[in-house]
Amino acid sequence: MSLALDEIQTCAVLGAGAMGHGIAQLAAQAGFQVRLYDVSPAAAERGLARVRQGLDGAVQRGKLQAADRDQTLARIQPASELGALAGAQWVVEAVPEDLALKQKLLGELAGLLGSSALLASNTSSLSLTAIASGLPHPERVIGMHFFNPPHRMKLLELVLAAQTHPDAVALARALGERLGKTCIEVRDSPGFASSRLGICLAMEAIRMLEAGVASAADIDRAMELGYNHPMGPLKLTDLVGLDVRLAIADHLRDALDSAVFEAPALLRQRVAEGKLGQKTGEGFHRYGNDGKLLN
Repeated sequence: MSLALDEIQTCAVLGAGAMGHGIAQLAAQAGFQVRLYDVSPAAAERGLARVRQGLDGAVQRGKLQAADRDQTLARIQPASELGALAGAQWVVEAVPEDLALKQKLLGELAGLLGSSALLASNTSSLSLTAIASGLPHPERVIGMHFFNPPHRMKLLELVLAAQTHPDAVALARALGERLGKTCIEVRDSPGFASSRLGICLAMEAIRMLEAGVASAADIDRAMELGYNHPMGPLKLTDLVGLDVRLAIADHLRDALDSAVFEAPALLRQRVAEGKLGQKTGEGFHRYGNDGKLLN
């Protein structure tokens, strides 16, 4: 690793979904040129449209100047061909939680980049050591786990693969600080720190709801008002997506061989019914078309 922070000009974000478009916005607001990639051209354009919608809302609320919105949008270029990402010095992978997919995309992209480009994954549970294995120059691979929504949440979890070089850690930390984040370092272990704790709490909250201990609203209020959590565990599950949290829970149950992460039947039922949270209008709470809580 030899790149310094001031040498990073261009960030490539792989995946234009909920996390990808938010990371792209965050990087663009920090002054980086951003190439927002998705295999589907329509998805890449939708990701850019969601950035524009969010920035427009910030302008309307007086949180952002119109000129800053326009400059941010001008820095983001949607792309649907990996070749368009050539020359990027920093990559953040934010595609679905599928190890083979992540390895394939990063492997294809690595051939288009310099050997010192930083390869970061936003995975919330998969092994960074496994992601790095087989990639050229695996010492430059690191986890940069952002939280939803990326432009608001202050934490950035840096996950160190067995191969990660200290220079890559220092560069990732410097980038995180440039983005306004507080960074923590975590060894590559199933669920890292945040997902392991968060999934444990979420599964117990769902079991309590399933057993009729309290309503979803009151379970969330218990943690919001009693423990000063900004969002209760059921609301957070709705925000992340019930399907996403189920996949992480199953992975942690198998990886750690622990019943603590066994998904309750209620979670599997809601996922089977297509009640996935905010993105479908209903999960453990109900939401309007604007994504705001109804109950």
